[in-house]
Amino acid sequence: MDDDQEFRREIRDWLAANVTAELRGSGGVGRESEAFEQRRDFARRLAAAGWSTLAWPVEHGGRGASLARQVIFHEEYARSGAPGRVDHIGLTMVGPTLIGLGSDRQRKRFLPGIAAATELWCQGYSEPGAGSDLAAVTTRARLDGDQWVITGQKVWTSLAHVADWCFMLVRTAPIPDGASRHAGLSYLLVPMRQPGITVRPIRQLTGDSEFNEVFFDEARTEADLVVGEPGQGWRVAMATLGFERGAATVGQQVGFQRDLDDLVALARRTGATDDPAVRERLTRAWIDLTVLRAHTLRLLAAPPATGTATVIKLLWSRWRQGLGELAMTVLGPRGVAPDPGDAEAERWRRLFLFSRADTIYGGSNEIQRGILAERVLGLPRQDRR
Repeated sequence: MDDDQEFRREIRDWLAANVTAELRGSGGVGRESEAFEQRRDFARRLAAAGWSTLAWPVEHGGRGASLARQVIFHEEYARSGAPGRVDHIGLTMVGPTLIGLGSDRQRKRFLPGIAAATELWCQGYSEPGAGSDLAAVTTRARLDGDQWVITGQKVWTSLAHVADWCFMLVRTAPIPDGASRHAGLSYLLVPMRQPGITVRPIRQLTGDSEFNEVFFDEARTEADLVVGEPGQGWRVAMATLGFERGAATVGQQVGFQRDLDDLVALARRTGATDDPAVRERLTRAWIDLTVLRAHTLRLLAAPPATGTATVIKLLWSRWRQGLGELAMTVLGPRGVAPDPGDAEAERWRRLFLFSRADTIYGGSNEIQRGILAERVLGLPRQDRR
């Protein structure tokens, strides 16, 4: 325990010395493009100091930190106001996937760049006709000598406009008669900077363009850049999603607590707490967040189980969406028509608008509930026709 407290002091001191006023709070909700170059430089300093790969095994360039220390890091990172990460997709999704399921060559090729934040990644899962239903992807790849040739479209691809590489789920073989739709899918690693790829930004309600649609017109990648065997893509993709929802969610909840504290302060200052209904909703938000944190810590400490990540995603996405709605109630008319330069109102408006997507991305809440019903409760499979 004393060692963990010393670890907390160490990371807290490092962040205090390195999170400048310019960086503090940048790249937050609805501001993913803000101060991008400065945030990338910060990610590289964080990596050089050995903080980025805490959870990775020592033999793969990490520190093999305990779950408790991972939680401490994410808590202190959030409390310091450190900037939104530009390298999180590589660190929390691709890196762990390659460590667990990649080849030795893939690990040697990609893990150092991910760890050092010198190569950034994006995720190519969703398509116009295959969002949460990933088994319906139609982007195809065929072998041409020693390369895969890829044709199709991905959408809602976060950070594709700045990424060096994309990990993607594609169809490399037709579905055999009577087989699951998951058959014939493969998980490829694809360089983004090539003539066969076009990235088009999607303007969001917040005015930012974090998301993109990406077109692959006979784009190419090497034949050995398939993770696992061809046709095993579904298993690999599900493993990646499991890694995504790890200890970092605790740090996310620290950020939620800061948002809630700020909203309570705003409600008191404006007199919104004179309304019993507003007081009740603020109290309920505090209770729900306290329960969410306790539940998340319990699930993270337990042996891996089907549905764990799904439950956490369902809880936090609905909570933050509710906070955005509550913020609009507290602001009242100011939330609809703020004065020019009203940064406080703009912050809450961005949270409200961005949180509309919380119950959609990463697997819509409807799909997540279906997964729990079928795989945990054993209920009949949904008709997805």
